[in-house]
Amino acid sequence: MKKIILLLLLSSFAVQAQKKPILQKSEIIRIETELASDKMQGRQVFTVGIDSASAFIEKEFAKIGLAHFKDLQNYRQEFTVKGKNANNVIGILPGKSKPNEYVIFSAHYDHLGLTDEGADKVYNGANDDASGVTAVIALAKYFKELGNNERTIIFVAFTAEEIGIVGSIYFSKNINADEVVAMFNIEMIGTESKWGKNSAYLTGFERSDFGTILQNNLKKSKFKFYANPYTEMQLFYRSDNAALAAVGVPAHTISTSKMDDEANYHKASDEVSTLDLDNMTQIIEAIAISSESIINGKETPTRIPKR
Repeated sequence: MKKIILLLLLSSFAVQAQKKPILQKSEIIRIETELASDKMQGRQVFTVGIDSASAFIEKEFAKIGLAHFKDLQNYRQEFTVKGKNANNVIGILPGKSKPNEYVIFSAHYDHLGLTDEGADKVYNGANDDASGVTAVIALAKYFKELGNNERTIIFVAFTAEEIGIVGSIYFSKNINADEVVAMFNIEMIGTESKWGKNSAYLTGFERSDFGTILQNNLKKSKFKFYANPYTEMQLFYRSDNAALAAVGVPAHTISTSKMDDEANYHKASDEVSTLDLDNMTQIIEAIAISSESIINGKETPTRIPKR
């Protein structure tokens, strides 16, 4: 009888250990709605609006229980741009067996601010890039609850992307690129891709085997990562993955944005109401699953040739 009870307990523990957290759509909506609200005033760099967005992200990281990055005393990585204060927001989950190998999930939280034209004065940036930041926060909660990352995971919301990927350039200068195993940069995932649901594309797909690894981890899923179809737009070096990619990190941007036909891109009409939040939730789940073998230290993407 004791053996049977012990086997049942071990079986129960095994089931619990294998159970994965659930990415709740209600949480995705809550975070996205707050980041893209009018009170954030379009999250333009050097404004009260972006300070509010930073404070919100910091609060979410604290609630999840993320640790601070390197020698920072809080979640703010502060610097100046032409004499003006700015900050990235960074939290980490220390790796269990490979703490000095880093996997980054990132997005930019700044946008375009306010406009004097039209009735709608706020560039809410719901898709660009509140959707990406929402994904980063949701993934932080997911991996914290999962609790099996062998490598250290860095979650970072970059500032000043819209004025020249300034925040990510500063970040790249304050981390050892040789220790960064992979970077999942997430940019505009709130609308369906040109292939419809269960799909997204990777910039620079051909530059490393990063995309192949992700797709192999999704074998049991209908989801597919495609190569960037907008090659003429040079997207690989136009987002926050660029600075680390330039020094050899397999750093790629995940997106669904139809860059040749995105009706609300850089317009005041980029509102939460225009997003497909069911599809966005599925994309975030696919990103989580696709990263598993990298997070667990079982696979390492090939390096990108330095620029």
